[in-house]
Formats: sequence, C-alpha cells, structure tokens
Amino acid sequence: MGILPISEWASWNTSFGGAGTGSGPLSGPWYSTHKTQLLGVLLAAASNFLISVSLNIQKCAHLRLACQTEPKPYYMSKLWWCGITLLGLGEVGNFTAYGFAPIALVAPLGCVSVIGSAFISVLFLKKTMRAADILGGTLTVTGTYLMVTFAPNVPQALTARRVQNYLVSWPFLVYLILGIIIFCILLYFYKRKAVKHIVVLLMMVALLASLTVIAVKAVASMITLSVKGKMQLTYPVFYIMIVLMAISCAFQVKFLNQAMHLYKVTAVVPINFVFFTTSAIISGVIFYREFQSAALLSVFMFLFGCLLSFLGVFVIARNKKEEHVQIPFIDYGHIPGQKLTGKIQPDSHISCYGTLNNEDDSVKTQS
Repeated sequence: MGILPISEWASWNTSFGGAGTGSGPLSGPWYSTHKTQLLGVLLAAASNFLISVSLNIQKCAHLRLACQTEPKPYYMSKLWWCGITLLGLGEVGNFTAYGFAPIALVAPLGCVSVIGSAFISVLFLKKTMRAADILGGTLTVTGTYLMVTFAPNVPQALTARRVQNYLVSWPFLVYLILGIIIFCILLYFYKRKAVKHIVVLLMMVALLASLTVIAVKAVASMITLSVKGKMQLTYPVFYIMIVLMAISCAFQVKFLNQAMHLYKVTAVVPINFVFFTTSAIISGVIFYREFQSAALLSVFMFLFGCLLSFLGVFVIARNKKEEHVQIPFIDYGHIPGQKLTGKIQPDSHISCYGTLNNEDDSVKTQS
C-alpha cells in the first residue's frame, strides 16, 4: 500500500475535518461549528432507538406472562426489568441531548422510536413486515435527514443569566399567557362539559410539553456548562426550571394516560407526536430564538422535513392492528337468574365493563 504525497494527504485531511480550509461536508470550520449539535443528534437518535427496544421488550414480557398457566406479577419478570432499565437509559440520553442541540432538532427525532418499534417488533414479537412500515420508514428517514441538515445552529452557551433574560422577555410572556388561556379553556370543557375528545386531551398534553422541553433544555444546558467548569447550579433559576419540569411532566403523563385509556394506541401515537413536536418547535423558536438568524430556504426545508416525518409516522400507525391479551368473560347463560339476552362479551371500552346489566337494559339493547 503506497503512501500519499504530502499535498494529497493535506487535501484529504482538510476535507474530513483536519486543519486547513477545505470545503467538504466534514471540513474543519463546518465540523468545529456543528460538532456539539451533531453529538446531540446522535445522542437523541440512539436514545429514541433504545426506547423503542425497551418498549418491545416490555411488550414481549407481558405477552409471555399472559401465556403462563399461573401468571405472576409483571414486576417479577427479569425481562420486564431489562426493558425498564433500557427505557430509563433512553430517557436520560434524551434529556442530555437537549444540552447539546436545539429543541427544534431533538424533539422531532422522537420519530426514530416509532420507526424502531415498527421494525424491532418484527424481531421481538414476530410480527409481519408491512409495506406501510417500509414506506413510512422511508418518509420518516428522509424527513429526519432534511431536519438535521437544515436545523438551526445555536452555538451560544445557555447560561443561567441568559435563561433569566428569556423568562422575562415579552415574546415568551405573551406566549405563556396565551398558552394558559387556551389550557384553561380546554380544561373547562374537559372537566365541566365532559368533553374528552382525543384532540382536547392531546392539545393539553402538547401545551404542557412545550413548558417541559423549555425547562429540560435549560436544566440540561446548565448542568452541561457546570460539568465543563462554568458553575450554573447556584442560580435560583436552575431550581425553578427543575420544579417547572417536574410539575408539567406529571400533568402531561396524567392526560396522556387518559387519552391512551379512551382511544387506541394507533390513534394516540401519531397525533401526540405531531402535537408534541409542533409545540416543542414553537417553544424553541419563541423562548430560545432558535430560527432567529436562519435563512428562509433553511426554514422551508426544515418544515418540509417535519412534514415528511409526520406523514411517515401516520403511514406506519395507519391500519395497524393492536394485540389484546385474552380476558375471560362472563356468559349470561351460566348465571342463575339471568337470561341470555345481553351481550355475551362485554365491551371493554364502556364504564360498566365487568358488571352485569339489568334485564331491562339488556332488552333495550336488543331492541
């Protein structure tokens, strides 16, 4: 194997990030400007893939336990604990990624977990690969590439003082007031009028998620700077952001669980992904001013990449059958005093599931 001449070696080294003035995609100036952002992208993508693996492992553990003659609690399964551990590692990685990359870039990468679940389920759960999975995966990967390529580059260090200034800036205060008003209106319809439409529930989740990602990025960035030697943990705003993150995340989980209980997963996942990503991008634009100096073409291509990712997630989730564990049901014909006039298999989505209907109600159902 020959040795490259000095001139050719210098040209090759420059193009791939070495010292020099090359203009390649991995040239020195480009890499030095984007290396922190690239670290955040890789960390977010790997973390979301790890989350998809963990969810499939947990699903596999539940299916195995359901097939046993004497099922034991899921928390006694080593496989389930393995999935929970991987889930925790994935969430920690996602949290850390916000300290290296903009919100507008980290949040949409949640689509990696959707793609990963579609393909990993073929291995773990022995599901059949669908044409929709391949098409949706292709659209999502293309959209992700466009988002990474045209995402805003925010090289400024996010210090505690900068976060304080952002908190009292008028764009964020207007955004916060509007968000509170919309949330209160939705909460009124949810509590007082019993309107539990999937859009109402997931819009409340998205509004809370916008505050969560703002707080997560602030906390992660301040911790990252503190590790590098620039102490930020002595500022009160750091602990204010931790409290905001915990409260918003708790209520976010509450409404998301309600949506999962009332509607199919195949409907909740894509809508929640679109709402969450949109709210996260808007909060990043308003609070952290991530697209402040971006070119119009870059903004358009980034939004086009988001649209492709949204479309890919919907294609993957569309017409996807859910697997249900077989639940024993009550046959009215074997209950003394009950006539075989009602439903043999109760509807698991109604509030009276597992209870016996009155005879009159059964007759009304038949009529």
